[in-house]
Amino acid sequence: MARVSRQTIFRSERYAAISLAAAAVLGLFLANSVAGPGLIELVHSHPSLGITGLDLSYAHWITDGLLVVFFFIVAVELRHELTVGELNSVQHALAPGIAALGGEIAPAAIYLAITGPDYAGGWPIPTATDIAFTLGLIALVGKGLPPRLRVFLLALAVIDDLIAILIIAVFFSTGFDVFAFGIAVMAVYAFRWVGCQSNMPRSLRIVLFILFGALAWYATVLSGIHATIAGVALGLVLNPRIAAKAAHALTPMNNAVILPLFAFVSALVIIPEVPITELSPAFWGITIALPLGKLVGITLAGTLVAWFITRKAGKNARQARQTLVTGWDLITVAAVSGIGFTVSLLMTELAFANDAALRDEGVLAVLSGSAIAILLGTVFVVLRARHYRVK
Repeated sequence: MARVSRQTIFRSERYAAISLAAAAVLGLFLANSVAGPGLIELVHSHPSLGITGLDLSYAHWITDGLLVVFFFIVAVELRHELTVGELNSVQHALAPGIAALGGEIAPAAIYLAITGPDYAGGWPIPTATDIAFTLGLIALVGKGLPPRLRVFLLALAVIDDLIAILIIAVFFSTGFDVFAFGIAVMAVYAFRWVGCQSNMPRSLRIVLFILFGALAWYATVLSGIHATIAGVALGLVLNPRIAAKAAHALTPMNNAVILPLFAFVSALVIIPEVPITELSPAFWGITIALPLGKLVGITLAGTLVAWFITRKAGKNARQARQTLVTGWDLITVAAVSGIGFTVSLLMTELAFANDAALRDEGVLAVLSGSAIAILLGTVFVVLRARHYRVK
């Protein structure tokens, strides 16, 4: 009974949000304690495993290795939403899709306006929305909110994750090894084939899933494509029924171990002892663009598409408005979407990989911008929830 209870807790959106925040705070605290320098040196040291082509630090084993599980789960959810969920038609996907696009363009534009061309490589960082944290916040303080608001936020966050996956694949791949890529493709196909063998013994199937999944990841790393794309590919090609079961089984480990561990390691940065005015433009660009860019971009784009849908509905405009998220509800979703966290931290690691000092400032900026969005989003969620409870 206790085991079932723990599994349920680890699968909850509330737990995911709390554990992420707690791990990040702990990492930041320890990094700036007496133990900080030694701990940072440890996580960035490279264990000798003797595996050809792999020379990863402990931190990279988390960001390029364990985080693949997170992206696998994201891909499974993305496929579900695109096929049988809230995004299974152009009509359903239009409003959250346009809103998500506005939530990508505005933060990037604000970041570039603040930083200029010298730090242009960091533009993807403030464009991300953390699906676990945003839905966790809604679950924590949003009792009474109408279901359509959560559904809209979920659809928007899923599309946001899709865009983030494309950004990682296009902008953060290094070089390209055709042979390794071919091995990765064959491993993904073999992974899919195993999922289609309904008569195969369960134990053998699990062993083959692990074998071909590991091979797909390994070959992806060697190909120059970012390793997390392997998780996306495996989640998209696997038989939907088996994929859903696998994602369900992996969610407790993802929420209880992988995401907190990633947040902890990512937050292991020493706060620079410099006047606030000497922080880089990249710091200010991320800190401001995350909460403000999402708020402005999603609100404007969401309002525009709602106006278009309502006008196109003609005589059914009133009925169409009842299914849309507009006004203060849309602003609430936009405010919550400014929580970048997991994917923004990964983008920071990738964008500023060659500049440790800038990467640390970027991490602090993501934490700062996400903290602002958490506070702002919480206020809006509480007020809107109260509005609907007394309505």
